[in-house]
Amino acid sequence: MTIKQGDKMPAGTFKQMTKDGPQNLTTDQLFAGKKVVLFSVPGAFTPTCDAKHLPGFLQHAGALKAKGVDTIACMAVNDVFVMNAWGKASNVGDNVLMLADGNAEYAKALGLELNASGFGMGIRGQRFAIVVDNGVATKVLVEGPGEFKVSSAEHVLSQL
Repeated sequence: MTIKQGDKMPAGTFKQMTKDGPQNLTTDQLFAGKKVVLFSVPGAFTPTCDAKHLPGFLQHAGALKAKGVDTIACMAVNDVFVMNAWGKASNVGDNVLMLADGNAEYAKALGLELNASGFGMGIRGQRFAIVVDNGVATKVLVEGPGEFKVSSAEHVLSQL
């Protein structure tokens, strides 16, 4: 079943790189008592993700935070080392959490997995953005196949 507006976010765990190496970050730690924009890309360093999606959230991080967003988090079905390298290459600093969903477990829990086997990429997460308020999805913005509109930082900002 796919997550819908008003649903509680499913429980899960991401991997995140810290100064002490890879660490788990639970959904409780990520969402409890906070307003979070969680956006998903099919893959780190892939064309639209790298040229538009992540850069848009970096460019608009200040405006999103001014609208009450506590955390901006990017998830992808990549390992924690790739997500860390992408974050460094994109100069995310403290603006965006780079979260690894290495086995697509969270994408599947949301009902938003994508079979990209035809492109040699296996199971991935769809392109989407979810606005989460204290663990509840208040906006669920899922892209159509091959599109990049509703999950952009600009569109998310217009929805806050």
